[in-house]
Amino acid sequence: MSIFWFIIIGVVVGFWAEKMMKGGGFGLMSNLLLSVIGSVMGAWLFSLIGIEGIGGVAGSIVMAFVGAVLLLWIISKINNE
Repeated sequence: MSIFWFIIIGVVVGFWAEKMMKGGGFGLMSNLLLSVIGSVMGAWLFSLIGIEGIGGVAGSIVMAFVGAVLLLWIISKINNE
């Protein structure tokens, strides 16, 4: 999947992840940027455990969502300490 699709999926998933964090984020624009990074990180993490290209776009959305939520959670924990 191209980086363009990771950006598009990352923005959409970032909006969902921001809503899931319920105030644990840093504002919509920052969360969207972090989520794009998280979506790439999610794809990387899934590839480390041997899961790549699952289910086309749906699989990419799942990987991006997991990565975005994980990254937003880690950043919020670091920020709160």
